[in-house]
Amino acid sequence: MPDAAPPPRRFRVGYLSHVPHRSFLDTTAQEPLLEVVRIPLDQPEDAIIRALSGCHAYYVMASRDELPRPFHVGPALLARLPGLLMAASTGAGYDTVDPAACTEAGVLLVNQAGGNAEGVAEHAVGMMLALLKRMPEAGAAMRAGQAADRGALMGRELRGRTVGLVGIGHVGTRVAEILRLAFGCRVLACDPYLDAATIAARGAEKVEMPELLAGSDIVSLHLPLTPESRGLMDARAFARMKPGAIFVTTARGSIHDERALHQALASGHLAGAGLDVWEREPPPADHPLLHLPNVIATQHTAGVTHESRANIARIAALAFAEAAHGRLPPRVINPEVVPRFAARWAAAFGRPMVV
Repeated sequence: MPDAAPPPRRFRVGYLSHVPHRSFLDTTAQEPLLEVVRIPLDQPEDAIIRALSGCHAYYVMASRDELPRPFHVGPALLARLPGLLMAASTGAGYDTVDPAACTEAGVLLVNQAGGNAEGVAEHAVGMMLALLKRMPEAGAAMRAGQAADRGALMGRELRGRTVGLVGIGHVGTRVAEILRLAFGCRVLACDPYLDAATIAARGAEKVEMPELLAGSDIVSLHLPLTPESRGLMDARAFARMKPGAIFVTTARGSIHDERALHQALASGHLAGAGLDVWEREPPPADHPLLHLPNVIATQHTAGVTHESRANIARIAALAFAEAAHGRLPPRVINPEVVPRFAARWAAAFGRPMVV
């Protein structure tokens, strides 16, 4: 009788410190071809690198200020991990990963886009409502004993307003749906990567940035941080917005200029701002924007719901499972790397990938 074939080699996934939700571990535990390794952060850097170097994949934190810089996925780290095949962020964003460096190293990068879309969309619309109704200002006035004149806190309604979305991916599409169906809003969208028909199918009218800024009662950001989007909302952009308009962002810090936004709010040009993302997270307690009464500030928590965290962790686990079976996972950020990734995977596991 011929010898039995050896069992398939397991696909080892490493993560640092913690995962965003237990569902990641529960889902990976059901896949016999996956081996998941927790690597504590409270040990020397070289020990962490040694542990990561034994992994085929790295489940990397998406928040740049939570992950120590030496473990951001860029040229320096990738040079120390020559056997790494795949990186997956813990969220829709991938601020801690350099896609070009991954491509250069033959490493596949995936994210969890759409996994937290409901949580982030609800947060954005909630900020719009609270700012229009001046809830932060009313609360501050009451705490200061200055709320006797209710008329001084007169707000506005969301119904029928024009809302401009900068970016209309998973989150922006859900925001557009809520605004149209629940509030009868006109929704404009600026997204240079989508044509008018695609944007219309997602519930908005395609416009260019100047028209969006000038014509919107509310401007809401729903785009990733890239070299092109960094500093997009600067002093000039805020000046182009309608007097009395509201600015909301649940996207990424560094897309908007915090100093310029503070000036636009303090001058009265803008009526309010809802900020879930910051240049530094969390921002320092003395940050000027935290002390304006017409600002709602949250600490990158739009997608931090039980439901969203469970979903993004589950779909990340499923992406690793696809790779373990030699299949290309969804949500690939650098598709140009696929042929080289497939060749590297085949060399590591002794069988071809299905791509």
